[in-house]
Amino acid sequence: MLSVITIRSLIACLLVAGLTAVLAATVLKDGYVTDPGGLARWYAACWLLFAAAVVAVRRMPVRRAVVLILAGGVAMAATGLLAPPRTSTDSYRYAWDGRVQAAGISPYDHAPADPALAGLRDDWLFPRGADCAVPERSRVDGPAGERHCTRINRPRAHTIYPPVAQGYFLVVHALSPDDARHKALQTGGALLAVGTSVVLVLVLRRRGDPRQAALWAWCPAVPVEAVNNAHADVLGVLLAVLGLWVVVRRRFEGGVLLGAAVATKLLPAVVLPGALAGVRRWRDAAAVLVPAAAVVAVTYLPHVLLSESSVLGYLGGYTEEEGYADPSARNRYALLRLVLPDAWALPAALLVTAFVVVHVVRRGDPGRPWSGALSVTGTVFLLMTPGYSWYALLLVALVALDGRWEWLGVAAAGAAKYVTVHLEGDGAVVGTTAYALAAAAVAAGVLVRRSRPGGAGSPLPGRRESGRVAVGSKEE
Repeated sequence: MLSVITIRSLIACLLVAGLTAVLAATVLKDGYVTDPGGLARWYAACWLLFAAAVVAVRRMPVRRAVVLILAGGVAMAATGLLAPPRTSTDSYRYAWDGRVQAAGISPYDHAPADPALAGLRDDWLFPRGADCAVPERSRVDGPAGERHCTRINRPRAHTIYPPVAQGYFLVVHALSPDDARHKALQTGGALLAVGTSVVLVLVLRRRGDPRQAALWAWCPAVPVEAVNNAHADVLGVLLAVLGLWVVVRRRFEGGVLLGAAVATKLLPAVVLPGALAGVRRWRDAAAVLVPAAAVVAVTYLPHVLLSESSVLGYLGGYTEEEGYADPSARNRYALLRLVLPDAWALPAALLVTAFVVVHVVRRGDPGRPWSGALSVTGTVFLLMTPGYSWYALLLVALVALDGRWEWLGVAAAGAAKYVTVHLEGDGAVVGTTAYALAAAAVAAGVLVRRSRPGGAGSPLPGRRESGRVAVGSKEE
C-alpha cells in the first residue's frame, strides 16, 4: 500500500508533468498577434498549474522536493527551446550586437539599419522577398538601395543594452555555430535559468526552505521569457541573487556582484536598498555602493573611450516611448491614475518609492536583504505597471528567495497586460484590472502575515531550526 508521502510525491510529479506539457503547447502556439485571446488562455492554464504544483511540493519531504524542483526546472526550461521567440524580438538585437562586437565595432556606434554595417547582414536577421511579408518586420535599405527587411526591432535606433549584457552577447556569438541562429541565445537563457534555480536551492538550504525555489524554477515566466524569448534579464537576475546572498557576509564582494547585475540590465538597481537593510553607518553603506558603482563605471569605460556615439544609446528615446515622463502614454502608472490626476502620478510614484526605500534601509533585516529588495521591487512594479512581462523575472526570483508568494500576482499581471496588447477592444483595461487584483493580493498577504503570532512568514511550511528544515515537529 502506498504511503501518504509517496502519494503526495506522485501528485506533485503529475502536476509538474502536466505543467511541462502545457508550457510546451503554449510555446508552440504562435498567437501573440493572430490569436491573443487564445494565447492568454494558455498562459492562464500555465499559471494555474504552476500554483497547484507549488502547493503540492509543499507537502513533499525536502530531499525529494529538491530533486523534483531541479528536474522539473530543467524540463520546463527545455520547453522554451521548442520554437523561435514567440512574443518578443529583442533577442535578434542581442545576436546582432554580438556579431557587431565580433567584427571589432562598438555596438553603440551604429544602428542596425546603418549602411556602414551592411557587410555584416545575413538572410536570417535581414531577410528578403516573401520573408518580409510579416507586418512587424521593419523595412531597411540594402547596400545598393534595394529594399530588405529585418527581424530586429527599432532598426534605426542605437542599442540600449549595458556593457555586461554586451559581453554576454559577444560570448554567446563566439561560442555558437554559424547556423545556431535563435537557438544560441535560447540555450544561454536555459542554462542561466537552471543555474539560478541551483543557486536558489543553495541559498535556501541555509536561510530558508529550499522548496521555495519552485517559485522560480516552475514559474511560467521563466521558460517563456528567459528561454524562448531569451531575454538577457535572466543574467541580471542570477547576478542579483548571488549579490544579495554574498552581501550578507561580505559587503564588498556582494556590491561587486550587484554592480554587475546593474551593468547587465539597469533594473536590478532596485534591489540595492535591500542590500543596505539595517545599515547604520555610512561606511557600511559605502562598502556596498562604492564597489557596485565602480563595476558599472569600469565596464562602461572601455565603451566610452572607444565609441564615437553615446553609450546610453536609445535609453532616452525608450523612456519617452514607454511614457515614464508622460503618464497618459501607454497606460503608465495605471493604478495611481485610478485615484489621482495624471499630472500627480509621477510625483506620487517617486514619493511612495522613496518612503519604501527609507523604510527598508532603516527597518529591514540585514540577514535577509532579499526581503527588502522584494518590497522595493514589487512596489515599483505596482506603481509603474510595466507592460513588458520579462521585467518581472527579477521579481519572481526575489519571491522565491523571500517566500511571500502573493507578489507573484504582479508578475502574472505583467504577463496578462503584455499578451493581451493585441486583443480587440481596450486591452489597457485587462492590464489595469490585472495589476489591481495583484495589488489587492499583496495587501491581503500583508494583513494575513501581520495577523499571525510570528508576523510575516514563509508561505511554504518549514522553518530553520538548528540548520535543518522542520515541518511541525518532524524533521525531513
